[in-house]
Amino acid sequence: MNTPGNIIVACCQMAPKIGDLAYNRTLTERAIRSAASRGAQVVVLPELVQSGYLFVNRSEALSSSESTDGPTLRLWEALARELEIVIVAGFCERLEGERVANSAAMIDAQGLRAVYRKAHLWGAENSIFSAGSEQPPVVDTAFGRIGMMICYDLEFPEWVRLPALAGAELLCAPVNWPDGPRPETERPTEVIRVQANAAVNRIFIAACDRHGHERGVGWVQGSVIVDADGYPLTGPTELAGEQILLATMNLAQARNKRIGDRNDVHCDRRPQLYGNPLQ
Repeated sequence: MNTPGNIIVACCQMAPKIGDLAYNRTLTERAIRSAASRGAQVVVLPELVQSGYLFVNRSEALSSSESTDGPTLRLWEALARELEIVIVAGFCERLEGERVANSAAMIDAQGLRAVYRKAHLWGAENSIFSAGSEQPPVVDTAFGRIGMMICYDLEFPEWVRLPALAGAELLCAPVNWPDGPRPETERPTEVIRVQANAAVNRIFIAACDRHGHERGVGWVQGSVIVDADGYPLTGPTELAGEQILLATMNLAQARNKRIGDRNDVHCDRRPQLYGNPLQ
């Protein structure tokens, strides 16, 4: 049950089909409507959910790309207006000069609020996508101050710190986490990094992964929503397959950076000692 001051956030874990844009639009609409019917006010979808991920080359990615006024974002804008929600989702963005970006859009009832282009490219992405050069945006929405970034970006604590310092209360991260070997009793390190980033910045983080297999690659299926203390509110679940993870949170907790009576995770920083330009 939602109460005043609380919001409900959803991560919709799904399996898009690479290159099948019509199928993926239908898939995302079904998930968004389902999440909203269960009370979600902020809905996060996976990285490149509009297009699929494992492109052979830039030419193939270009054939599955869309501009920000393409049919997928127009659909998401219509859904956000109708359902009065915020949507954060990944798409293959067509840029000038036959270039493409691994991007995420933040859309609410007002329309497209921000586009973020992944700054830290993983593996073969470097030969396909143009890396972004803008810091993660932080947007004032009806439900709080929301930032976004994409997948591998989360592995750079300096990058996560930027939206936290800019006042983000919730960080939404579309991700595609390729599965890999790990000790039988251990959790995925991707999830651990999300928890650590949330705790050291005292912000909520919603990371939405995908499931299934694509061109021989499996996925962690590690969607997780973490509170400002770094503890999961929901996920990751051991259940494979498509699912919607829901969590209720009070974003006011992310505005309180204190840990104990004498410490504050932002005010205690001493950037003059760190040898980097992060101020």
